[in-house]
Formats: sequence, C-alpha cells, structure tokens
Amino acid sequence: MDQKYSYLLINLCTVFFPLILSFDKKVHFYKKWRFIAPGLVITGLLYLIWDCIFTFKNVWSFNSDYIIGWRFFGLPLEEILFFVTVPFACIFIYECLIAYFTISISEKIVRIISGLLIFISFVLALLFADRLYSLINFLTVALVLLYTVLRPVKLNMGRFYVAYAVSLLPFYMVNGVLTAIPIVSYNNAENMGLRVGTIPFEDHFYSMSLILMNLIFFEHFRSKNGRRSETARV
Repeated sequence: MDQKYSYLLINLCTVFFPLILSFDKKVHFYKKWRFIAPGLVITGLLYLIWDCIFTFKNVWSFNSDYIIGWRFFGLPLEEILFFVTVPFACIFIYECLIAYFTISISEKIVRIISGLLIFISFVLALLFADRLYSLINFLTVALVLLYTVLRPVKLNMGRFYVAYAVSLLPFYMVNGVLTAIPIVSYNNAENMGLRVGTIPFEDHFYSMSLILMNLIFFEHFRSKNGRRSETARV
C-alpha cells in the first residue's frame, strides 16, 4: 500500500473493532451512536479550532508523505477524522467496561484524583506558560475537571478514570506510530520537551480532556433521552 494512506489507515484501524463489535448483545453499542454524535460535533469543532491554530503557529506539522493530501483550513482530512475515530473508540471502551465489569471507585478517591490532577495541571500551566501546547493542554484539563467538581454532571468520574487508564494502551499504539514515523511532528519549543518514547508528555492530557469532554456530552444526551422516554410514558 502507498505510504500516503498511512494516517488514513491508522484512523480506520482505530475505529474498526468498535464498529464491528458494536452489535455485541451485552453492550448494544450501535443503539448509542445517536448519543455520541452531538458530543463529537461540539467537542470536535473546539479541538479543530485549536488544531488549526496550532498548525498555523507551528506547534506541530504533518508529514506530507503519509497523508493523502486533502486539506481543510490547513488540516489534513485524516487529522479531522482523528476527532471522530478516537473519541468513538474510547466511548466504546467505556461502555464495554460498564457492561462486562463492576466498576466501583469511592467518591472520596475520585475527589482526590480529580483534585490532584487539577492542582498538577494548574502548576504545570504556570511553569510552562511560555509554551503554547503545554499551556493550553494543562489549562484545558484543569478547567474541564474543575467543571466536573463544581457542577453536577451525569458522568460517573470513577468509570471515566478507569476507562481512561484502559484507553492508554491503544493511545500508546496510535500516538506511538504517529510520532515515531513521524506522521505528526512536534515543535519542542512549544512543549515541555519531555517524551514517553516518542510521545510528548502533554499528549496524555490532550487525550484525557478530549475523552472527558466527549463522555460528558455522551452521558448528558443519553440521560436527556431517558427523561424524554419517562415523560412519554406518563
């Protein structure tokens, strides 16, 4: 296969198993696609704006040898698809964990984890305020987590943390390939310069905020549909 399809193939591989296994009788993931779509659009638009700015500011760049060449607002088509395939796959992981495992993390532990992440993120944002990728990543995670602490959300944060931990396995596979080839190159002047293998440390926070925001919307629209169903039965 021509190497220009590499990034596209990574997207397809990311979403292949979640699509095929969506009809699993215990998970019934295909019935939940309609609750995923609004969050993909809302969160995707936010991250695409962020992505366009980062590309323009040379925070990162895309290797033309590994993309098909279709660009929209400076972004490769494959990069746009990334904000559909990755959240979709991560929500699938979240739903599988709920269907097949009993996930129980006490509220106290959840508050401790959230508090530590918020504190660490704000500190890192201050320490690396002169580096755009670091600053935006750490601030985004801190603010989204702070939102879940200060306002009631439908999302069970204990389940989210478990799902995020599990998602790190495909995260290292996908981001590892993207940054090792590299298909996506990062400008170290705009990040901490700390890497896990070839993956910038900030990418862990990027993934966390992307998944968290999509799951918040997913649970919101799912619960909203549930309330409508109850009203219809009355």
